[in-house]
Amino acid sequence: MRATIDLAAVEAMDAADPLRAMRDRFILPEGVIYLDGNSLGAAAPAVFNELQKAATQEWAQDLIRAWNTAGWFDMPVALGDQLGRLIGAEAGQTVVCDTTSINIYKVLHAALGIRPNRSVIVAEGDSFPTDLYMAEGVASTRPGTVLRLEGVDAPTIEELIDERVGVILVNHVNYKTGQLRDMAALTCKAHQVGALIVWDLCHTAGALPVELDAANADFAIGCTYKYLNGGPGAPAFIYAAKRHHDDVHQPLSGWWGHARPFAFEQSYAAGSGIRRFLCGTQPVLSMRALKGALDIWDDVDMAAVRKKSIALTDLFIQLVEARCGAYGLELEGPRDGNARGSQVSFLHPHGYRVMRALIERGVIGDFRAPSTIRFGFTPLYVGYKDVWQAVEVLEDILRTGAWQEARFAVKTAVT
Repeated sequence: MRATIDLAAVEAMDAADPLRAMRDRFILPEGVIYLDGNSLGAAAPAVFNELQKAATQEWAQDLIRAWNTAGWFDMPVALGDQLGRLIGAEAGQTVVCDTTSINIYKVLHAALGIRPNRSVIVAEGDSFPTDLYMAEGVASTRPGTVLRLEGVDAPTIEELIDERVGVILVNHVNYKTGQLRDMAALTCKAHQVGALIVWDLCHTAGALPVELDAANADFAIGCTYKYLNGGPGAPAFIYAAKRHHDDVHQPLSGWWGHARPFAFEQSYAAGSGIRRFLCGTQPVLSMRALKGALDIWDDVDMAAVRKKSIALTDLFIQLVEARCGAYGLELEGPRDGNARGSQVSFLHPHGYRVMRALIERGVIGDFRAPSTIRFGFTPLYVGYKDVWQAVEVLEDILRTGAWQEARFAVKTAVT
C-alpha cells in the first residue's frame, strides 16, 4: 500500500472490490459504520425470511409434524455440514448445537477421555475468559487434572506441551489482539507428544479460510453470531475429526445424542458419529435463522474474503497511525496482515471513553479492559470508504478531546 492515500484512491478500491455486491444482502442502519462484526454480525433479510417461514408456516401450520416435514430434527447435522465447508471439514464432522461454553466442556471431556492416562490441560492465559472458566470446570470434575497457562506457567504454549498433556485448548485468533496462530504447526507439535488439540474458531469462522482437516486438527468449537451473522445467541458448533468418533464420550448425555432417541430407554447408549456431541432439544428458530445466514456463504469465495480482510485492516492501521498517531494510540496486535485475523486493536489509556465517543458518533467498535479499543472488519459488508470515514471520526474525537466529556466516563455495557 502507498505511503499516502486519499479519498479518491479509497473509493477506487471500493469500485474494484469483487465482494461489493454482498453489502446489499445485509441491513446496515443509516449513519452507522459498523466495525463490531467480531462481536455480533449484521442482520440479513435472508435470516428474517427463514424465521418467518419457520414460525408462520412450519410451526403455525404443521405444528409438531414439522420435526419431520421441515427437517427440524436433522438440522444440527445438516447445518454442520453447510458450515463445515467454511472451516475445511468434510461432511459428517461438524454439528451445530448448544453454546460455545457448553461445547468446550463437552470436547475437553471427550479429549481427556481419549487420553485417560494424561492429566494436564493447556490453555492461553489471555484466552477469552469463558474458555478458561470451562477448562477450570472440567479440571474440577477430574481428580488430579491440572491446568497450565501460557503466560503464567511458561512464556509460550509450545513450552507447556509434553507427554503429560492430554489436551490443548487454543484460540485460532486472540480475541483481544487479533494475533493469528499457525494451526498446522501447533497441531503437529501437540501430536508429536501424543496430545490432542481443540481449536476455538470464534474469531476465524467466516473471517478467513480455515483448514481443519488439512491441519489434522482433532477438535474445534466456535460461535456463529460473529462473522457468520447468525444472530444474537445463535447456536455454536463442534468439529470432531472422524478418526476420533468411535472413541468419543462426552458427559452431557442427553436424549438427542442417544443412539435410539425415540426408543425412550432407561440407560444411555451413545449415537454414532458426530451426533454423539448432541445433548438436548435444539433451538429450532435460532437454527433456522442461522440457515438463512449460512445460505449467503454459498456465493462467497473465502480467498476473496481473506484478501479483502487484510486490505481493510492494513488501510485502517495506515490511516490511524498517519492521522491519529499523536494522540496516544498504540497498535496492540500484529502489523503483518497475514499474522492477524479480521480485526485491529489499539491501546489508549482512556480507551473506554474514546469508544463511547465513537459509538455516539455512529462508529461502532468495542472496548476490552483495561485499555483496548477493538475494531472488527467483516469483508462482506464493510467497505474501504467506511474505513476512511471511521478514521476521520476517530481523529476528530481525539483532536478535539471530545472523549473527555463527563458523560463518557459513566460505565455502561460496551459489548
